Amino acid sequence: IIVKMLCMTAKKMRWCTVSDPEQRKCAELAKALVAVLPPAAVAAFARLSCVRGYSTTDCIDKIRGNRADVMTLDAGEVYSAVKQFGLFTVAKEIYSDGGCVLSVAVVRNSSLDIRSLRGLRSCHSGVRWTAGWSLPLGFLLSRNYLTWTKEQPLSQDVSTFFSASCVPGAAAMAPPLCALCRGQRSYIRQRNFHCETSHSEPFYNSQGALRCLSTGAGDVAFVDHLALESIDESERDNFRLLCTDGTHANLSQYRNCNLGRGPGGGMVTRLNYRKIARKFLMTIQMLFGQRGRERQRFQLFNSSSYGENDLLFKDATEKLAILLDDKDVSQALGLDYVALLKGLGHEGSSLEDSVVRWCCISNAEQKKCEQWALSIKSDPLVCVRASSMSDCVEKIKRDEVDAVSLDATHSFIAGKCGLVPVVTEYYGKQCAPAEGATHLETDELPSVVGVAVVKRSSRNIFIGNLGGRRSCHGRMYSPAGWLLPYRHSLSLEHNSSAPCDPNQVYTSVFWKGCLPGSQGNLCKVCMGGTGEAATKRCADNHNERYYGNMGALRCLVGDASGKSYGDVAFLEHHNVEANILSLNSTGWAEGWTSSDFELLCGDGRRAPLSEWENCNLGVIPPNIVMTRPVLTARVYDFLMKSQETLVANPESEFKLFQSSQYGESDLLFRDGTQCLVRTSHMDYRTILGEEFYRHAETVFNCTQSDILEFCNQDVCSIF
Repeated sequence: IIVKMLCMTAKKMRWCTVSDPEQRKCAELAKALVAVLPPAAVAAFARLSCVRGYSTTDCIDKIRGNRADVMTLDAGEVYSAVKQFGLFTVAKEIYSDGGCVLSVAVVRNSSLDIRSLRGLRSCHSGVRWTAGWSLPLGFLLSRNYLTWTKEQPLSQDVSTFFSASCVPGAAAMAPPLCALCRGQRSYIRQRNFHCETSHSEPFYNSQGALRCLSTGAGDVAFVDHLALESIDESERDNFRLLCTDGTHANLSQYRNCNLGRGPGGGMVTRLNYRKIARKFLMTIQMLFGQRGRERQRFQLFNSSSYGENDLLFKDATEKLAILLDDKDVSQALGLDYVALLKGLGHEGSSLEDSVVRWCCISNAEQKKCEQWALSIKSDPLVCVRASSMSDCVEKIKRDEVDAVSLDATHSFIAGKCGLVPVVTEYYGKQCAPAEGATHLETDELPSVVGVAVVKRSSRNIFIGNLGGRRSCHGRMYSPAGWLLPYRHSLSLEHNSSAPCDPNQVYTSVFWKGCLPGSQGNLCKVCMGGTGEAATKRCADNHNERYYGNMGALRCLVGDASGKSYGDVAFLEHHNVEANILSLNSTGWAEGWTSSDFELLCGDGRRAPLSEWENCNLGVIPPNIVMTRPVLTARVYDFLMKSQETLVANPESEFKLFQSSQYGESDLLFRDGTQCLVRTSHMDYRTILGEEFYRHAETVFNCTQSDILEFCNQDVCSIF
């Protein structure tokens, strides 16, 4: 097989190396190939040659200029090689934990804290490198420990944040970031190794950053978790990891104490060399990889005999995953990572850097969002259209939009998708900040409840005999309309031990219904939209007239002609009475008052709407504004400036937390919101609460979900 593969290539392969030890290992690989391959294969392959570059940047130039063909790069440099220099990724390193690395902050002085790194001396594996630059800076920006003015490149702000640094490769960006580096200086470009991405710079890569720390040159080292294995057992107790909550941990606890994860190393080449490079990598792996048949002669993933670590490949590599032609850089490196790099300015600044793109899911939301944009004096707001809340989550992950306020179930999905909280909607009566504070900060987050509402005239409907009736659900995945009701015994045939997929339960219990975003019988009561909001029936947004809390109530009373209605509506209690009044004012249906409706209680009773505290289907955590981690500080600043502007202008026609003037309810935010509370210091699981989180996890473990399947396409585990 190997001979056949090599005969098909019949081309020379030139590997670019960045140091003398790497050159020696490459030369040994070339010798080993000659020794183990039949003469015909060697002749066809024209042997491997090793081209010496003085840095990874020089090697990228050599590959572009057809003076070398292939090399391994950190994922951050892979991205630059692909996006800026037109190279292609042909393979990725896979480690024992998958295709990703964790970024860890290592210190020797256990009095240091991740929250107070300003003014310290820092050691980094390389500029724009995943574990040594992008992930730690993304974390520091997300917590607002590091501020970036955006008027200048991020590297300038980093150089003033730390008192001194060694960031190999940063000389051209910000010379102060090279102050701690120890490489040889020379005016001759090829002989200058100071602050270069080459093993000739002693503090280069994760091993070098640890060397920078252990020699006392720096106070903190940002490295990948794989490098921790190289620390001698007798020395391990001298080092600690800095955790994101301000605590410390032993080196062995990197899984729970890290600054994030990102893709590992990848191999790049030119467009016309992709097939040859793939075949070459497959060949050397079959011969000299961990299970290679010629591993006794040469070990591809071992550099111990050359006096350095991670030569040609990371020593921790278990195998190479060969990538298909159709994999673009986002698929190879992951959507989260690519979005992080864009957020850190890897592609230079753009207009997008100064705006916040808010996700809107309907005509009504778009109108309200545009009014919001006109009424504030903060950074520009751009309103971007999506088809549903789930689509908003996907668009944020794809870096097509920046933020959205999500209900608790969609916040659970967004958290699983790698998004993080910025602020939480606050429904309490008191929104005034504490004395001396500018914004309200509290861990007490009032919730709402889900209720089942029926017409008072429907005397024979109770929570246990809903079988064969028509239902109104608000929207797919909504806590009140989808997640909570199925837990109750809705009919004689259904009990709480029935299937845990709510869609199956509702399909089997109800004759038909309206669950926007669903299909089949659960769409038959839906109406669709009209006019400029025209849409097909059962769309998962306000253009479907039976969508959301207001829509579920409309569904219960029926359309203007009195047709197309349900027998029970599952919705949130917080604006039921306001929505009943709205039925009259909008001309949807006249004459309805609160006394015309009743609640169905879980114990089989019925009660007036006012008794929602004792007659409900369960508690629902507040809505959360979610974004990508690197944007939390920017989105928070934008929202606080927005809130301040609107509070300072009480006479303004625009109200951020009111939607009635647009003919709907709960547009962009819940109408019951009093203000927004900072919760970026909490994770989404804490905000949702353990009970709700476990409930959602149980349901989604047995419910097919397109958005979660999309989110689970994790580059750390796809191979």
